[in-house]
Amino acid sequence: MKFSFHPEAESEFIAAQTFYDDREFGLGEEFMDEVQAAIGRIIRDPNAWPRYSHRTRRCICKRFPYSVIYRVSEGSVTIYAVAHQSRKPGYWKDRLS
Repeated sequence: MKFSFHPEAESEFIAAQTFYDDREFGLGEEFMDEVQAAIGRIIRDPNAWPRYSHRTRRCICKRFPYSVIYRVSEGSVTIYAVAHQSRKPGYWKDRLS
């Protein structure tokens, strides 16, 4: 199964990685690995995570306080947010149109 990032989701993913790298050398790469592992789990079984909001699903990262918000359609996964769990819920909803 293929996947793609909404441009804003990709930007926030990179920004979070940079944030963690600025905190401690190598931590940004660990964050990237964690999100990529979550994406791998999503691709293997996209319906494994519960329905979330606006016909999306949410996979919670194990080590970092982030969730991958996505939709499945026509054999592909679109990631709409790599969302910090303390950020205002639903800030990414305008990306769905």
